[in-house]
Amino acid sequence: MKIFTWHIHGSYLFYLSQGNYTIFIPTKAENTEGYYGRGETFPFGDNVIEIPAEEVKQHEFDCIVYQTNNNYLVDQYEILSDEQRNLPKIYIEHDPPRKHPTDTKHVVDDPEVTLVHVTHFNKLMWDSNNTPTLVIEHGVTAPNVNHSGDIAKGLVVINNLPARGRLLGFDIFNEVRQQVPLDLVGMGTGEFGLGEVLHPQLPAFQSQYRFFFNPIRYTSLGLAICEAMMMGIPVVGLATTELSAVIENGHSGYIHTDIGYLINKMNLLIADAEHAREIGKNGQEVARKRFNITRFANEWESLFAEVTQKHTRRNAVNNTTAYGIPSEKNSVY
Repeated sequence: MKIFTWHIHGSYLFYLSQGNYTIFIPTKAENTEGYYGRGETFPFGDNVIEIPAEEVKQHEFDCIVYQTNNNYLVDQYEILSDEQRNLPKIYIEHDPPRKHPTDTKHVVDDPEVTLVHVTHFNKLMWDSNNTPTLVIEHGVTAPNVNHSGDIAKGLVVINNLPARGRLLGFDIFNEVRQQVPLDLVGMGTGEFGLGEVLHPQLPAFQSQYRFFFNPIRYTSLGLAICEAMMMGIPVVGLATTELSAVIENGHSGYIHTDIGYLINKMNLLIADAEHAREIGKNGQEVARKRFNITRFANEWESLFAEVTQKHTRRNAVNNTTAYGIPSEKNSVY
């Protein structure tokens, strides 16, 4: 199948590309959001193909996948043809609502679009209008690196944390690092971190740290958390959003809304490497069952097949209504 989408979240696109379909992404010389192309960060396979934005209308696709409001409200009208805009449509919502946690209406209100949430928490909180919705939880590949935990520190992996402030827990990070040894990596860390570690090098880098700390107050479930758990790195974080439904406190990680509690548990993990390995192993078992890439790819393959089949049947019904009998070309039989 031929899937058209925009390059929005590189790590998510990489995992999405593990399925049995071809993904086409547009490019622009100015590299604006969604038009970066493949880039050089992720080891995309041959099934991720770049198309200059001005040539998109010349290609045939089976399904269009939107990932941002701008994709849905602006981009599609600029680069897609009328025929392409009538193809089966999916909108991937990567985040929980920002304006109001329970009363924010989603930008999509269309029964012919399938709205995919990446966590059950997100689906619970969004007002998804009359749009059919479902959840496809994250899937990540298992790295060929084992967790050692030799560095008696915690690791935080967030891009541009100083600029993103309270939402992503910059104040919490600063509070905790006064009492717990922490390193921060990511783009835009400035004087507070070690800078960016590219995604392909991240598993080997973070495998050395005793635990992974997620200070984010309110966001979707980060792929970095799933990746850390898949490696057997113990995760410590706030008991908010989807993380509270992923980690069993004290068994597969530590979560709480009390920062003091989390600080105590982080220091426990630093002091007791064997305990850290046990917690990490339990979390790894959860990740292998819940976030395995085969399940993720299979669910996406099934959804693409379902929406295209529905679209074919709908066209057949429309033709029957218009002409009395379905044409051979559009017959579902």
